Amino acid sequence: MAIPLVVGIDGSEASLEAVDWAADEAVRHGVPLHLLHAAAGDHDASDVLGAASERARQRAPTVRLSSEALHEDAASALVGRGRNAFALVLGSRGLGDLAEMLLGTVSLAVAARADCPVVVVRGAAEHRDGRFGNIVVGVEEGEGSGTALQFAFREAHVRNCRLTAVHAWNPSSRALTPRPAPSWYAMEAHRRPPSQVLDDALRSPADPYRHARVSPRVIEGPARRALLDAASAADLLVVGARRRQGHPGLQLGLINHALLHHAPCPVAVVPQI
Repeated sequence: MAIPLVVGIDGSEASLEAVDWAADEAVRHGVPLHLLHAAAGDHDASDVLGAASERARQRAPTVRLSSEALHEDAASALVGRGRNAFALVLGSRGLGDLAEMLLGTVSLAVAARADCPVVVVRGAAEHRDGRFGNIVVGVEEGEGSGTALQFAFREAHVRNCRLTAVHAWNPSSRALTPRPAPSWYAMEAHRRPPSQVLDDALRSPADPYRHARVSPRVIEGPARRALLDAASAADLLVVGARRRQGHPGLQLGLINHALLHHAPCPVAVVPQI
């Protein structure tokens, strides 16, 4: 049995937009869709589940659909379900007048702890509905982007769209930023020109997708700005996240935090394996 795509719902419009995105994604990959409503306390979730289920059926009538309500902390429930999920899909919930910019605490907590890819659905309809025909993936030096690249190539394949691979570099920060003791791979990466870093990173994940339309893009400057600019014409932005040494969860870092809060399109955070 195929593992499901799990979408967290809470009755908000943002979570219903996440249901739409997840329903389309389930169709693309041929996987079941599972709706999860979780909240501490004893309350009736039937209306929330009913509205989300009807929305999913209308959007993707052929997808196998299931739902459940759990009376526990939402982030913990979602992370738990993510241990056996194709991916977790969440809405980007805002506060006050900054609704389009601020990320909900549950979505951020899940993105930082999940064992599977987490997609935070954000942005206007044109970015959520695949109108650009373009996926952007961030590529860093070293070994941290491999799983994210595999995810991005697969997404581009099922959507039959272009993949833009962005590697941003800053010569001054390379020279001035103290780093932990690097692996041999990382030491070699620092001796290579940025274009070669990107070409080398793309080579292995591209093997199963030889006909993929890939646009490598090397940008001198901050990675945050390079990725946000590229995402302005993207249907999905994909970034990797490293495991924290000695602690559970992921090391999202300042760049991933900024992208989750400000990207104009859905963002997929893919744990490094």
